[in-house]
Amino acid sequence: MSEDLKRINKFLSEAGYCSRREADKLIDAGRVTINDEIPEMGTKISSNDIVKVDGEIVNNTKQKFVYLAFNKPVGIVCTTDTRVEKDNIIDFINYPKRIFPIGRLDKPSEGLILLTDDGDIVNKILRASNNHEKEYVVTVDKPISQTFITRMSGGIYLEDLKQKTKKCKVEKINKYTFKIVLTQGLNRQIRRMCSYLNYEVLTLKRIRIMNIVLDVPVGEYRPLTDKEFSELSTLLEHSTKHYKTKQR
Repeated sequence: MSEDLKRINKFLSEAGYCSRREADKLIDAGRVTINDEIPEMGTKISSNDIVKVDGEIVNNTKQKFVYLAFNKPVGIVCTTDTRVEKDNIIDFINYPKRIFPIGRLDKPSEGLILLTDDGDIVNKILRASNNHEKEYVVTVDKPISQTFITRMSGGIYLEDLKQKTKKCKVEKINKYTFKIVLTQGLNRQIRRMCSYLNYEVLTLKRIRIMNIVLDVPVGEYRPLTDKEFSELSTLLEHSTKHYKTKQR
């Protein structure tokens, strides 16, 4: 009997409603009910229980998931809460199925972000966030020096976080533009690193996430190819195993 039970956040994730993190937020906000009662965090359910979010029943039916590569414009916010943000990514894309972004890309930034209705892959990508590569092209307000390149690539100590950023690949493209590949995802990391060195970011564009390369115009999206998804799954499988080993 106990084998049939699963945590409510896992149920919502597997149903393709949202990621487990988002599910925890919905539960905490009292927007989720089990048999019309508001559950506690971590509550487990059986296949006979009726789960609702904002009063609507969530069915855990097996489906073909959606995986999209989207070129986010500047000014669009990566949130699924359409009640709070007017310029949110969900309303902008207006996809016929419920999808959600994997991770974030700041409002003043543009470029590649992945969206899906597969809660499990969201968890795997976010879990592997300290291991997978994300590549950006950045323009700053003054000429880029060799000292700037050296210090950025060597890691910058962010005082408010009390930690130093990981070493990364930095390459000068021209006088005011550089390319950077990160393997971690601190909040507004590139902007904060540049600010520490007294540079202001003028434009920031993400052009790659792991094996997925940005190749659609601003404001447009496309589904991942079978080859891309297969390669992504292989990378995530490796990252997940590495993560679990590290935690023991």
